Amino acid sequence: MDKIMEILDYNKGFVEQRDYESYITDKFPDKKLAIVTCMDTRLVELLPKAMNLKNGDAKIIKNAGAIISQPFGSVMRSVLVAIYELGAEEVIVVGHLGCGMSTINSDRMIESMHKRGISPEVFSTLENSGIKLKRWLRGFNTEREGVIQTVEIIKNHPLLPPNLPVHGMIIDSTTGALDLVVDGRE
Repeated sequence: MDKIMEILDYNKGFVEQRDYESYITDKFPDKKLAIVTCMDTRLVELLPKAMNLKNGDAKIIKNAGAIISQPFGSVMRSVLVAIYELGAEEVIVVGHLGCGMSTINSDRMIESMHKRGISPEVFSTLENSGIKLKRWLRGFNTEREGVIQTVEIIKNHPLLPPNLPVHGMIIDSTTGALDLVVDGRE
């Protein structure tokens, strides 16, 4: 059975058995937190457990590396929606040890794109449009550096309310231990 059919079969039982009832909440985060974190598979269950979060406690925004690279991109827009529309009163950026964005190789990734069928014309068109793929696909040198850079982009955003705390943490992707890198109250 393929993956999508496995998901749909499981979901049918999930709904029929009313397993969803224990997850019912509203759209407003009970702990008034917006969290920007990495999409790493090790964090799916570990991060909420390590932070004592349950369904409904926080708006969790995930992407590769917990990076905000564009101050007016979709991740920052999500942070602003969490604040202005959904009542978040603090933002926490959570990077993690062993993040793949600290070792990403843009040349290797572009080569992989070639091998998977992206034509040279597409790369040429993007470059001619001013999109520098190697720069866009790069990560950061250390997880700490990545967290600090993202915290700074959020803190210095012209649409962020004054005095809204923006914290930075790094989670150990094995143990769940949290290290406060930036205390947004200072």
